[in-house]
Amino acid sequence: MNTNRQEQILKVLEQKGEVQLQKLAEMFPDVSTMTLRRDLISLEKSGYLVRTYGGAVSTKRILEQPGEEDEYSRRALENVEAKLKIARKAVSLVEVGRSMYFDAGSTIMCLAGELPNESYSIVTSGANIALELIKKPSVSVVTVGGLVNRNTLSMSGPNAVSFIDTINIDLAFMSASGFSLDSGFTVANLYECELKRKVVERARKVIILMDSGKINKNLAFTYCTLEDVDAWVCEKELPEEIMEQARMYNVEVI
Repeated sequence: MNTNRQEQILKVLEQKGEVQLQKLAEMFPDVSTMTLRRDLISLEKSGYLVRTYGGAVSTKRILEQPGEEDEYSRRALENVEAKLKIARKAVSLVEVGRSMYFDAGSTIMCLAGELPNESYSIVTSGANIALELIKKPSVSVVTVGGLVNRNTLSMSGPNAVSFIDTINIDLAFMSASGFSLDSGFTVANLYECELKRKVVERARKVIILMDSGKINKNLAFTYCTLEDVDAWVCEKELPEEIMEQARMYNVEVI
């Protein structure tokens, strides 16, 4: 093992808290991907990091993270009016005959509740969202499976990520626990972050449903940035500095 290279990897982890294998390949163009994976395996065995799909997260960051999002039942009662307004806007974006993904989260749950009983084909990571959707006989529902998070009622984990690789996603309706221009869209759970990243990678169009109360709130793990998003549905106009970056990346703000 190249100790100097591993020290450089640790410096990146110290600065950013996580690193992607693709970025390491750019840092070390003369080193094979397999060798870089072995570096990460070695550093994981030494306790410096935890490997994730396509990269790694520093153990320090995991230990220091504030914890999971609040209990779902409590969060579902927060900003209810804003979430319903967002859901009603988002219904117009749902399309019959398209393969759609519904993320977990209380705002997406509102969307599921507002959805008319039509021939939609929906994959979801939300256990509660699946139960809400099957109340509508014309809606076809598939769940990703995996470990159920008691705080978010979402299913995630390696098997869920692998499943996403086997399907096509036209429209992905995504949630987030926080957003800032520096960190992008963030969540507290590592497995959920990995699943969301994979969905964003696979989807032809990514639509964020997030209320303004989560702006400038950062959680431990970033799953995408404005550059990865096609539309953001919010209950009111976003701050001008965010609108400027949204326009830069051709993000439609609804």
